[in-house]
Amino acid sequence: MAHRIIRTERDLADYVTLLATLKRPFTAEHRQGADRSLDQNALQFKWAQEAAQQRGDCTFDEVRCDWKLRHGVPILRRDNAGFREFYDRSFKHLPFEQKLVAMQYIPVTSEMTVKQMTAYLDTVQRECAEQGIRLTDPEGRHHG
Repeated sequence: MAHRIIRTERDLADYVTLLATLKRPFTAEHRQGADRSLDQNALQFKWAQEAAQQRGDCTFDEVRCDWKLRHGVPILRRDNAGFREFYDRSFKHLPFEQKLVAMQYIPVTSEMTVKQMTAYLDTVQRECAEQGIRLTDPEGRHHG
């Protein structure tokens, strides 16, 4: 289903214009909040690259899958009953290593809202700081 994030008066005006041009009948839905931002997505990938380089014992994909499993899955299980049911039925019983492999194919962070992604990134940032891994923050400074 097509969707738009309305942040400004201009966004709202553009959306109203679009709605006025649609063939009727149609169904419109809305919900509060916004999907994760492209900036958050880019930051997550940058951090996984930085962590993999600094650790030296793993790849970008291994870091990303580990973070998705250990930090992302608990957030989605907590907030999304459908995801919790799917994950628990399909993956919860598997050993950790098999879950890690599955994370290559299971959407986790792409299903998050901005608020969920913020919690995820905060957790990743805190863990990396504790491990002495320096991460670039959105303003270009380093943490760690």
